Amino acid sequence: MSNLQNGIKTDSVRLSEDGGAVIIIDQTELPNRTVYLELKTAEQVYEAIQKLRVRGAPAIGICAGYGMYVTAQALDLSSYGNFYSAFKQKKDYINSSRPTAVNLSHALERMERIVKENDGLSPVEILPLLKEEAENIHKEDIEMCKAISEYGLTLVKDGDGILTHCNAGPLATSRYGTGLGTLFLGKERGYEFKVWCDETRPLLQGARLTAYELFNAGIDVTLICDNMASTVMKQGKINAVFVGCDRVAANGDTANKIGTSGAAVLAKHYGIPFYVFCPSSTIDFTCETGEDIKIELRSPDEIKTMFFSEPSSPEGVKCYNPSFDVTDGELITAIVTEKGICRPPFRESLYKMFRKEE
Repeated sequence: MSNLQNGIKTDSVRLSEDGGAVIIIDQTELPNRTVYLELKTAEQVYEAIQKLRVRGAPAIGICAGYGMYVTAQALDLSSYGNFYSAFKQKKDYINSSRPTAVNLSHALERMERIVKENDGLSPVEILPLLKEEAENIHKEDIEMCKAISEYGLTLVKDGDGILTHCNAGPLATSRYGTGLGTLFLGKERGYEFKVWCDETRPLLQGARLTAYELFNAGIDVTLICDNMASTVMKQGKINAVFVGCDRVAANGDTANKIGTSGAAVLAKHYGIPFYVFCPSSTIDFTCETGEDIKIELRSPDEIKTMFFSEPSSPEGVKCYNPSFDVTDGELITAIVTEKGICRPPFRESLYKMFRKEE
């Protein structure tokens, strides 16, 4: 059984041994095929992020960091001015691939900062600094996932039933994951959870990725259609809902995969705790509320044809396909970060936790 199948210790994004490519697991091929891709250009990095070959906010950030290092090696290294101009152009291009995940812009800004702060060095001297920064982004994510998982374990007990939506495990991050990390860490320590996994239409991240990770880690997982969540909650099978997120506004409103908001409404109705797991890099204090979060609209083909041998709806029927929805902060029981657990009112607890001043 591979490390990926164990669900814990494989990185879905990494730098190649020679430093000339970003290696990713193509998540669009799972669970039936494990395909590794080598990304060597900004265009390939853009396509991989935009097409969800790499997905999950932390994994996107890691891919962007390594992607900029790989891209930088092929730029004009003859002068700082030429190098920085081309670097910024590639950075802005990659940043346009997914507008909702704040980790993407954060990682790219960190890489650009290295270039700007070392304008006294030659481009050749800057390259190893870019590599170091990309590796730091990756290492910090590994540490973050473990810390989030530890805090999450304080919120549950052995035997609990957990509902998940979308995928926030090792494939979406590194090592343990965020929203699923507590389940993997708990398994290591002898906890036996009963996980109910929303399939997560239309891209089926729950069915293809979460169920895959949990099943191969030996965790008791049952796949359900998204519209079955209410039934299993009503039957008393769910003790908590675990989700990741792509962006948290200053007031605690949270953007995550479409369907998350509905799960939160149901949890509120049935009196079930609803927990959001996220790294601090996902918290965007420049975004006041969920109304300020740009929601990506995606192709109708994802609804009508992607996972069907024939179209599931008549040709010409219009589709509305927002990739994310926003869960109101008032529906969230707690936001679990690598630095601790924040509870409502989130505008106060988030600012206090991360020492921000309004």
